Order: sequence, then C-alpha cells, then structure tokens
Amino acid sequence: MRQAKQDFRAAIVLTTCLFFLWGMANNLNDILIAQFRKAFVLSDFETSFVQQAFYLGYFLLAVPAAMVTRTRGYKAAIVTGLLLYAIGALLFYPAAHFGEYRYFLAALFVIAAGLAFLETSANPLMTEIGDPAGAARRLNWAQAANPVGTVTGVLIGKYFILSEIAHDERALSAMAPAARDALLRQEVVAVQAPYLVIGLVVLGFAIAAALIRFPGHVEDDGPRESVPFSAIFRQPRLLKAAGAQFFYVGAQVGLWSYTIRYAQANLPGTSERTAADWLFASLVLFGLGRFVGAWLMGRVAPALLLAVFAGISLLLAVAATMLGGQAGLIALTAASFFMSIQFPTIFALGMAGLGPLARAGASLIVMAIIGGAVLTAAMGAVSDRAGINVAMLVPAAAFVAVLAFALSMRRAGVAVDLTAAPAH
Repeated sequence: MRQAKQDFRAAIVLTTCLFFLWGMANNLNDILIAQFRKAFVLSDFETSFVQQAFYLGYFLLAVPAAMVTRTRGYKAAIVTGLLLYAIGALLFYPAAHFGEYRYFLAALFVIAAGLAFLETSANPLMTEIGDPAGAARRLNWAQAANPVGTVTGVLIGKYFILSEIAHDERALSAMAPAARDALLRQEVVAVQAPYLVIGLVVLGFAIAAALIRFPGHVEDDGPRESVPFSAIFRQPRLLKAAGAQFFYVGAQVGLWSYTIRYAQANLPGTSERTAADWLFASLVLFGLGRFVGAWLMGRVAPALLLAVFAGISLLLAVAATMLGGQAGLIALTAASFFMSIQFPTIFALGMAGLGPLARAGASLIVMAIIGGAVLTAAMGAVSDRAGINVAMLVPAAAFVAVLAFALSMRRAGVAVDLTAAPAH
C-alpha cells in the first residue's frame, strides 16, 4: 500500500489543483456579469445569460461525464475536462475580437462542460486513490483548495478585468457614436488577456494529467447489473435533496452574481472594483463558515445545523431586501457565512444509505445545480421590473425550501458522515 501511495502522489497533487481551478472559474462569472452588463449595455435579466449558459453546461454534461469516468477511468475524464476548460477559456480571445456577447456565452458553456467532467471525477477519486485510511483527510485537503480558487477568481477579475470607470447610461447616450463604441470596446477586450492566460495554464494541466499515472479503473459501490439507474427515482430522500440543492445553488449563485450590482445600486458612485470588495468579503466569510461549520458539526446534528444556517440565510436575504443601503449590503455579505455548509450537508443527507445507488444519486444531485441558471434568471427578471433589492426575495424563497428540507431530515433522524461530501 505504501508503494501505491508513492505511485499516485502526483495524481493526488494534480487532482487537488482541480478543486482550485473550478472554484476560480465559478466565481469569475460573478465578475463577468458586472463587466458584460457595462460592456454590452445589458439588462439584469440579460446578464443572467452568463450563469444560464454556464450551468446548462453542467446540467447537460453531468451524466455523460459520470459515464466516461465509469467506463474509461478517472484519467480520461480529467484530461477531457481540462481540455474542454482550456478550449472554453481560449475561445474568449476570438469572442473579444468579434465583440459578440453570444460568443462569450458559448465559450462559458464549453468551460462548464469541462468542469462537469472535473467535478464528477475529482471527488470520488480523492477518496479512492492511495491509502483508504487517509481518504477523508485527502478529500478535506482537496476541498480546502476550492475557496482559495474562488477568492483568486474574484481578485483576477477585480485587478485585471474590472475598471474604475463607472458608466452612466445618460453620459453614454450623450457621447459621439465613435467615442462610445471605443469605450465599450475597451471593456470587452479587458477579458481577453486574463482568459488567454487561464486557458494556457489549464492546457498545461491537461498535458500533465495525460502524463501522470492514475488508478486504472473505478471501483463500484455495488453490482452494476442488479440496480438500474431508474431506481434513484424511487428514493424520496434523494429526490428531496436534489430539490433542496436546486434551490440552494440557485440562491448561492444568484446572490454572488448580483452582489456587485447590489452594491452599486445601494451605494451610488461605487465603482466596480470597489463593489468587488464586497464580493471578496462574501467569499472570505464563506470559507470561514466552512471551518466553523465543520467544527460545529461535531457538536450539533447536521440536519439541525443546516436548518439553523438556512434560517439565518433567509433572514439576511430578507434584510437585504428591506433595509437596502449599507445595512442591506452588510446583511447580503453576511449571508455567505451561513451558506457555507449547505451544499455539502444537503449532499450528504441525500446520499445517506444509498449503497449501490450512490454514484447515480450523486450525478442527480450534481444535475440539480441547474438551479444556478434558473434562479439567477429569475432574479434578473425581478430586478429589471422592481429593482435589485426586491430581487433578493428570490434567494430568500430558495432558503425556505432548504429550511423545509433540513427540518424534514431532522424529523426523519437522518445521520451522516460529511467527510465524503463534495465542495462547490
């Protein structure tokens, strides 16, 4: 066994880096929403197309990615995912050249397709590679790289994409057409260089993955033939978890997508770079909440803690709607601390006791993150009609669904081990 650990050490390091890479990609979208709103003069609903294209890629590729992992092995899935990620990032270069919003959306779809392969393969790989006794520790270390990636994504966006220029629509309409086009063109091109570098770095990881030794096959949780995939739809707890995950991811993605927009609307004169500091603070609190939540989980039942955190998130989202201004922005930012444990806890509660259905059940919960597209679009539509503050009622309603799920799991007395739950 010691030799096995030695052989797969490089694979463990590279797989840990995957958690960083998809965390970075996910939260760069929050920056792109602010940037594209300005560069293409979009409504809030139109900016939600960023998350719609992104999470549609996850939704459509989750099951194919799981099939590739199962039939072709971890290495094939990881190399495929990294290549798709790299291609999508490199497509930003021609998209910026042509200056078409739809081309960027297509590139984001390709990136998300790659991430579906990476997320589907990386979590189980970290539990199965090397010494079984160290599985939980390896997974926890790998998951620690995820919030580092999310913070890095925001910092890249703040310093290399967002500008200090605050575009006023009246001022833009008063400008000469040539000057206006030049200004907007400058904002579009700002995304070109950062994504080119990201694409080349990810391509380097793909080449490294192709050269590194990975486990040759995927271990099954049980007999394949005896348990059909359709059996997961006869698991009420799993279906409830998928529904709760749909609403949770929608709330998380929606809140972070519109944090910069909320800050600028409630603190007039705030530039995108300054507003991005609130998003940065949200992610720091999110990471801190993971550590505090993990500590509390040893003392409080997971379902109860999930109910408490979802309830507080609900109250803070309502406060962001009702208070507005600096107080509302503080409430919106603070909600991230209490969102921290919700994804892995919902996942673990839904997967408890599935046995040979575990892999199929996991893919269903991964597909549920399409909520990030649906609820972000809903928030954009509400914002265009009633304002960004009122749009915060959408994630508030989503937290009600999570709270109801947590309470139902508490009544059922479901007990789980969170060490194998994925990070997102």
